[in-house]
Amino acid sequence: MKNVLDNAVEDLARLLPSITAMAPEMDRLGHAMLDCWSKGGKLLVAGNGGSAADAMHLAEELIARFLKNRRALAAIALCDPTVITCAANDFGFDRIFSRQVEALGNPGDLLVVFTTSGNSKNILAAISAAKARNLTTDAFLGKDGGQAKGLCDFEFIAPSQLPHRIQEVHQILYHALCEWIDQRVD
Repeated sequence: MKNVLDNAVEDLARLLPSITAMAPEMDRLGHAMLDCWSKGGKLLVAGNGGSAADAMHLAEELIARFLKNRRALAAIALCDPTVITCAANDFGFDRIFSRQVEALGNPGDLLVVFTTSGNSKNILAAISAAKARNLTTDAFLGKDGGQAKGLCDFEFIAPSQLPHRIQEVHQILYHALCEWIDQRVD
C-alpha cells in the first residue's frame, strides 16, 4: 500500500505545476460564471461515469453550499437517469446530453463538461448543441484534450494518461473554483 500511495502522491506532485498554470483561465471562467448568474442564467453540467459524479458534485456545491452559507447558485447536473435512459432509447446514447441542452439551455447560460478522454461523442454533441444555442462552454479534459480540444470558450486539460489522476486534477480545479466563488458571493 505504501508504494501505491507514494506513487499517487508523486503523480500528483508532477501535475501540480500544470494545475497552478491554469489560474488565469480559471479566473476568467469564474468571472464568466458570476456574469451568467448575475443575468439570471444557469450552469448545465455533464459527464459520463466518474465524470458524471464530478458533474453532480460541482452542481451540488453551487446549489447548496461549499464552505459557507451563501445564496444558492443555479446549476443543473444533466445526470437524471430517467432523462438519460429516455433520450438514449429514443435518440441514441450520443444525444443524452445534447437533448437536455436543447431543452434547458438558453443564451447566456454556461455548459460545463467533464471528459477524461475528450472524445465522448455525447459530450461533443452537447458542446455543439450549446454553441448552437449561444451558451458559453467550458471543458475539463484530460490526456491531450481529444476531439473536444479547442471547441470550448474555456478548457482545462489535465496532462495525464490516467483517468483517475485526470479526475483528481479536475476535482482540485473545481474545488478551487468553488472556493473562489464563495469569496465573491453573499
